[in-house]
Amino acid sequence: MAAYSNYTDEALVPLLQKGDKAAYTEIYNRYHGLLYIFAYKRLTDREEAKDIIHELFLKLWTDRDRLEITGHLSAYLYAAARNRIINSIAHQQVATRYIDSFLSYIEQVDHQSADHLVRNNDLQAFIQKEINSLQPRMREVFELSRNTNLSRKEIAEKLGISEETVKSHMHNALKLLKARLGDLFLMVF
Repeated sequence: MAAYSNYTDEALVPLLQKGDKAAYTEIYNRYHGLLYIFAYKRLTDREEAKDIIHELFLKLWTDRDRLEITGHLSAYLYAAARNRIINSIAHQQVATRYIDSFLSYIEQVDHQSADHLVRNNDLQAFIQKEINSLQPRMREVFELSRNTNLSRKEIAEKLGISEETVKSHMHNALKLLKARLGDLFLMVF
């Protein structure tokens, strides 16, 4: 087997395009850590950064025969990571606004018909059930954020955890609730 660590990026790309797993592994080993740091610095969420870089390398392998890398491989990979980071941030913002809007809508429904109120109560019970099914610490952070309007810093101080942990719990809670209530959102709106 050739010493792929001695190959330049320009030499590895054609090998990757032909399905050479060792070339792919060398590219992965060269750039995985650097791209993870790049993503983490922008997202400050370890799991999200891992997911983005994992998806990037998965896409690199599955689309290897269709790759059109005209410049440097590193520039291509960093641009792909940057685009995924931008999409992730935009998605998180939309998801947060979506859930906030939905919860606000539920709170405002107080002069509806009896039938609608019964359905609304069932819906609120269902949502609360999903919130209650979150991991205890994640649920506690989510409820403190939503019910008391405390800042991340205040929640962190109250619970004796870091602000990053609060942010991570909120992100994961919103992600889980959106996944569990996704079809419900479409029905309501």
